Amino acid sequence: MSVALNENQIEKLLAYVQEFEKWNKAYNLSAVRDIRQMVARHLLDSLSVVPWFRREKKFPAARIIDVGTGGGLPGIPLAIMFPEIAFTLLDSNGKKTRFLFHVKTLLGLTNVSVENRRVEEFQPAQKFDLVISRAFASLQDMTDGCAHLLAEQGLFVAMKGLFPQDELAPIADKIELIDSIKLQVAETDGERHLLVLQPRP
Repeated sequence: MSVALNENQIEKLLAYVQEFEKWNKAYNLSAVRDIRQMVARHLLDSLSVVPWFRREKKFPAARIIDVGTGGGLPGIPLAIMFPEIAFTLLDSNGKKTRFLFHVKTLLGLTNVSVENRRVEEFQPAQKFDLVISRAFASLQDMTDGCAHLLAEQGLFVAMKGLFPQDELAPIADKIELIDSIKLQVAETDGERHLLVLQPRP
């Protein structure tokens, strides 16, 4: 997957997935129950976007918001990989954000802030360079619902399965597809894509 990890990152990622499995029993963070599957389907899937982040010149100055983060995917793994970037994790589910506060404290993730609210109610004092999401219903919902979070020149970054051609047509007049990257996810079947989108001027 072209992702290099140091010992500290490995320890934190493993601690995160262990806590995820433990809390999942009571808090239903994910339908995936087996920890080995969690590593492949959650951890490795989230880390698959790291090479794109490394290529981008705008880091490390970025502010990133993970919208609909759930149990912290991809936000927590990315925050572990990029301690110099400020991550905001947004979710309306109180149980899930309680888990996120716990993980942030346990792992000492000082670059993470957690917001328990609906996306339309969140009015940040400072807008974000990137709005990322791994589980948004559609590109139209993401780009319409999160437009108020995006800084000027900011980007939407959507993690998808199959290339969502049918989702791009309805937003083509307002949103430009800047890049589409086919992601390589170890131990995972099925296609994964990263779509990079920007509002048209």
